[in-house]
Amino acid sequence: TPVHRQDRNIVLRQSDEKLGSLGPHAKLNAFCYARALFLLTAPLMRYSLNSIRPRALDAQLAIVGLYDDRMLSSALAEFDELSGGQIKQLIETNDVSGKLGNTQILFNLPGMQTKRVLIVGLGEQRKFDAVKFQRVLRDSLRAARTTPALSAVTYLIELEVPGKDLAWKLSQAALVSDYASYRYSATVKAKPEQSLAELAFTASASVQPVLEQALALAHGVKQARELGNLPPNICTPKYLAEQAQMWAKQHENCGTEVLEQAEMEALGMGALLAVARGSANTPRLIVMRYQGAGDAQPYVFVGKGITFDTGGINIKPSAGMEEMKFDMCGAGAVFGLMETVARVRPALNVIGVVPAVENMPDGASYRPSDVVKTMAGHYVEILNTDAEGRLVLCDAITYALRFKPTALVDIATLTGACVTALGNVATGLLSKHDDLAQELIDAGEHMLDRAWRLPLWDEYQSQLDTGFADFANLGGKYAGAITAACFLSRFTEGQRWAHLDIAGTAWDSGRKGTATGRPVALLAHWLLSKKSG
Repeated sequence: TPVHRQDRNIVLRQSDEKLGSLGPHAKLNAFCYARALFLLTAPLMRYSLNSIRPRALDAQLAIVGLYDDRMLSSALAEFDELSGGQIKQLIETNDVSGKLGNTQILFNLPGMQTKRVLIVGLGEQRKFDAVKFQRVLRDSLRAARTTPALSAVTYLIELEVPGKDLAWKLSQAALVSDYASYRYSATVKAKPEQSLAELAFTASASVQPVLEQALALAHGVKQARELGNLPPNICTPKYLAEQAQMWAKQHENCGTEVLEQAEMEALGMGALLAVARGSANTPRLIVMRYQGAGDAQPYVFVGKGITFDTGGINIKPSAGMEEMKFDMCGAGAVFGLMETVARVRPALNVIGVVPAVENMPDGASYRPSDVVKTMAGHYVEILNTDAEGRLVLCDAITYALRFKPTALVDIATLTGACVTALGNVATGLLSKHDDLAQELIDAGEHMLDRAWRLPLWDEYQSQLDTGFADFANLGGKYAGAITAACFLSRFTEGQRWAHLDIAGTAWDSGRKGTATGRPVALLAHWLLSKKSG
């Protein structure tokens, strides 16, 4: 059931009042914690399908496109006809432009019941493609939110996009619209606001299943973003475990198991536990299961869940360290994917494994030159405590192998080297399995959540050599993203496996940067295209 903003604010205010007897610090933490739990389950903006043409439309806002060569889209041509040619007149006098990125709102046009018409610039028609389609969707929603309109009808999915059908356009429209409407508010004082809350797409009811699956994916992306954006004093390993348990209670055919520190010690997870030693927040290994295909072998996803990364003894520079709350975005992606799967209910078995750990400096912290023993039995020399992600992942991957995966994919904000190589546009992808790598790349291209393959040749493995253990946790100065994957590959022998380095794509860097929810769309499209077997 949709929860409206005013209802949400009442709930949060009542929570605040009930916590009034606590001290200021305890009250703040308890309120933020309860608020974050609540907002993670808050609904999306409301979406529907509406095939009403402009002549019969009575809406607060209609969204249409205009090409840069003054070519009107079909819907805009209909609005122009209703207005007696007034829109064309505004175009001829250059008061309205079709330049890509331009948005203009026309009010109370004659001859129509619709109160506002938002015209979005599409750029040159011959150059209009999938990426530009995604951009104009985003531009239109940002402009729509600046108006008093609480509901809108968009005709943009009627645009011709080379190589893309209606299902793709509707799916992208729902995803991009919800992405643009997202606002982080878990730890921001609630303010009553009026903003766009309902959006209708101009398509018939026959594509309702496409819309529902797109909204399931939108829920997953939102979940990943919200978890990534939460502050590390709230989003701890314990909090992630509780979120996973809540998820299992909310959905059918889902279950969650949480391994505590003692259980991980019994399993011999010496690498993961070494990273956790310096923190007061004890680690968790979270296993989320969706069972939709009997005893079929599952698809398994492992997400790095470093809820805050100081670097440990090899402490990071202070500038920008606040962004290290995003070091659990691999875990967030797994949570988002499992949320999507639970809503779509495919005939598949899917397992998400999240090693949730905090990396802190302390008298008990692991040190450079320590040697730790992994669950797989390998001895690893620690050359740098800030190369901790691969240490928690290697034990989690070893644990995940017990499920005999059809395929295993790990997702991690793993290396700055990947950011240097690919920036924030493409996720780094490494695998020894050409077919799996190509499938993931194709899924990313389809969803415009792109990945780029880096080599994983055996010639790089020697960079991990050391005289004091089986191998080291660092490969030296060069090819850092590749040698990190080389490290993980030593724990996946014989397994159909791929590694996604999302260090550059998981969040928008900067003081106001937020989590992106990538690569949930890539993974969901790849996974949901599979059949049980």
